[in-house]
Amino acid sequence: MMMLNMQGQWPHVVNFLLYLAAALPLLGIGVWLFARLTPYKEGELLHNGAQDGMAGRAAEAAAHDLGGKLLGLTLVLASAIFHSVHIWDLLFWGAVGIVSQVLVANLFERITPYQVAQEIPKGNVAVGIFSARLSVAAGLLLAALISY
Repeated sequence: MMMLNMQGQWPHVVNFLLYLAAALPLLGIGVWLFARLTPYKEGELLHNGAQDGMAGRAAEAAAHDLGGKLLGLTLVLASAIFHSVHIWDLLFWGAVGIVSQVLVANLFERITPYQVAQEIPKGNVAVGIFSARLSVAAGLLLAALISY
């Protein structure tokens, strides 16, 4: 049975915790920024999601939309973590990724023939799903762009 040499692992554990302590707030800032920039209140829509009818569909649409944004941001942050050689790289590329994701969402809102911000509260689940897929696709693309 092989013994794990923990003495040699402590610097890696500290590095893991440092990157985690940077990545989680970045993710939180990204989600907070998205929530602040949308005219509808995701929290209220999700809270009222147990109801039937339009409130339930609005919650489902908001869950897809916000969940997609969360996944897209996570993909970018994961790539920033993977490619960074220092914590400052993660902070820089994480911020660039957050701003880029927000720009993509705003561009999507402007070029679609409908207003996403109006369709989600109306319970248009299809728009929420499509918006989520766009966020994940943008996150994958942005994640691939981070390299040295």
